[in-house]
Amino acid sequence: MSTPSGFDELIHPATRLSVVSLLATTEWADFAFIRDSLSLSDSALSKQLHTLEEAGYLDIRKEGGGRKRRTRVRLTDRGRTAFEGHVAALRAIVEGAVPRAEGLPAAGDVSATPSTGVAQRHAEAGR
Repeated sequence: MSTPSGFDELIHPATRLSVVSLLATTEWADFAFIRDSLSLSDSALSKQLHTLEEAGYLDIRKEGGGRKRRTRVRLTDRGRTAFEGHVAALRAIVEGAVPRAEGLPAAGDVSATPSTGVAQRHAEAGR
């Protein structure tokens, strides 16, 4: 099986995917909000933000000074495009992995249940 187009190895690790997912829902987010939302340490979050920033996926701004210093983060256009491509690739992987056994409904088909397929096969076989 080949990797679908758009799959991004940089975003894929769970912590980075969580960071990017959170940032995809907002324009700017404070460092403390991201840290607390994802239950990360300052150092763990800093490392992941730095990696994503180096790739051009994030814009990081430091505002103020001293104890009032605040770090704000946002996805760049490149980061948003990479995230959307990665999500599409993950969906393609998941949709391709859904088993299509005889008698089982297709993914998302709520009109039939596995037992319905079994009962129908037994009826067709004259049992």
